[in-house]
Amino acid sequence: MTTRAPSPYEDFGLLPIAGTRREGAAGRRLEVTNPFSGETLLEIAMADHADLDEAYQAAANAQRDWAATGPGERAAVMHRAVAIFDARKDEIIDWLVRESGSTLVKAAIEWGSARAITLEAAGMPSRSHGRVLPSDVPNKQSLVYRKPLGVVGVISPWNFPLHLSIRSVAPALALGNAVVLKPASDTPVTGGLLLARIFEEAGLPSGLLSVVVGAGSEIGDAFVEHPVPAFISFTGSTDVGRGIGRIASGGEHLKRVALELGGNSPFVVLADADLEAAVEAAVVGKFLHQGQICMAINRIIVEAPLLEAFTRRFVERVRALPVGDPAKPGTVVGPVINPRQLEGLRAKVARAKEEGAIVLLGGEPGGNVMPPHVFGGVTADMEIAREEIFGPLVGIQAARDAEHALELANGSEYGLSSAVFTGDVARGIAFARRVRAGMTHVNDMPVNDDYNAPFGGEKNSGLGRFNGDWALHEFTTDQWITVQTGPRPYPF
Repeated sequence: MTTRAPSPYEDFGLLPIAGTRREGAAGRRLEVTNPFSGETLLEIAMADHADLDEAYQAAANAQRDWAATGPGERAAVMHRAVAIFDARKDEIIDWLVRESGSTLVKAAIEWGSARAITLEAAGMPSRSHGRVLPSDVPNKQSLVYRKPLGVVGVISPWNFPLHLSIRSVAPALALGNAVVLKPASDTPVTGGLLLARIFEEAGLPSGLLSVVVGAGSEIGDAFVEHPVPAFISFTGSTDVGRGIGRIASGGEHLKRVALELGGNSPFVVLADADLEAAVEAAVVGKFLHQGQICMAINRIIVEAPLLEAFTRRFVERVRALPVGDPAKPGTVVGPVINPRQLEGLRAKVARAKEEGAIVLLGGEPGGNVMPPHVFGGVTADMEIAREEIFGPLVGIQAARDAEHALELANGSEYGLSSAVFTGDVARGIAFARRVRAGMTHVNDMPVNDDYNAPFGGEKNSGLGRFNGDWALHEFTTDQWITVQTGPRPYPF
């Protein structure tokens, strides 16, 4: 017996705001296109300040009843959402391919991660509990209750839109909060509108999840400044994140923030590393989703004795990667998200050449598809080593020894993810503990795929942690209540 797939979702041109689906009131329309073919997928009437205010007010009203529901009811919504992820797997993957330029491999990974995060969130309501503290005061009970924050504002990017939205949306909802979500304009469906449909189908009460699609220049500051949200979860560039932090901490209404920002991930290969294992991890860690991942390898640092062999084998493997249409099985490198991103990558290639980097592998773009580029002779002062790339370009740096490799790895204003390959695991752990990054992986690629781990960075890569029990604490707060059950001595 086969199970019939549900009818595909329709009318993504309408925004789910305050429990209704309607057009935004900004008076401007957003054209959403396929980054590979240029095909127009849909048009959306964008949201304005009034839409945003309505979404926040409805969220605040709906959240009070939602917070009062039992953990089983909230967990049940998450479990039903997981079942919908399963039933609509092909539909979700198709949207990721067409809207974000994901290859089939990357889209399947992202579907799986979003499903896993939702399943993890289903267990959070029963794990959110308070405690009783001992008191030195006679006849006094000291109680700590853990409760939801209220309304959470989520701003998500275009590169892993489904994953990076639901990473905040599912835990926040499961823990009794309401959410207003602003997805990136390049990926409004996979970054928000699709999730709203999934949770609506799962039985999430009306008004708890609104999606506002609007220009950051028009509603971005207001999204953060609004008095209703108690917490802003942002994933994106460091410059924008700094601005959000300033608004959240310096405005009239103070609020908590979690900022997951840029990266410049080092991939260190020590002289005793397994060459083939290091090459395979480097290829995937650099070129998954065209390198458009905050954790993607940005710098390959190889200890001198292994440099020549690693470089030769790495270039061989990269040259063989299938490039082109992301909808074709087997394609590894598809399009970058838009022409603006492509022009930025062209500029980085030109700058790397000007600064003396050696082109070991390259080519001319076709459409929005930038072929993989590998540069040798890269030094730490070159732009390609200093700045986040966010595309299928990578430079290889030589390290004199392990200490020099560590110095190069730490020589960045960013500290998100990193990796080190070595034949000695104990040595690898010791090296990893000296890397200034929120995440360091020994004999593995730096692209994190553990969804209950403390995802987050150091330095200019952000503040706060995501995933697992860390998300449980981010989206709730402690309330301390004392009860005097009998007489106590007062000082006067």
